[in-house]
Amino acid sequence: MLKEMHAVLPAADLARARRFYHDMLGLDPAEEHEEGRLLTYRVDGSAFDLYETENAGTAKNTQLCFGTDDLAEEMRVMRERGVVFEDFEIPGVMKTENGVVEDEEARTAWFRDSEGNFICISQRMS
Repeated sequence: MLKEMHAVLPAADLARARRFYHDMLGLDPAEEHEEGRLLTYRVDGSAFDLYETENAGTAKNTQLCFGTDDLAEEMRVMRERGVVFEDFEIPGVMKTENGVVEDEEARTAWFRDSEGNFICISQRMS
């Protein structure tokens, strides 16, 4: 039976990625494996790994999404730290306004980490 699930993100430069997640998101690895070549981050019962590879930054899709209870506040803090949120449009589907897409279910914003990974933060609407 399947049990634990977590995401795995690539990094072209693991030290640079580690600094990004610390400086921009306030996250530090909970564990290091393979002599520091694999970092595991734990966030409120979830986890994701970062590992070094040449394939980093090649995916064009959302690779990781964090939940939040206050998207506006999270974005304010992250912008103060230097995170740049993406503005984009998918005709007939969605368009960001000030970096945010909003529908009946959620408000969501996307940014890229230092390695080009496409990350989102999302606030569910009650």
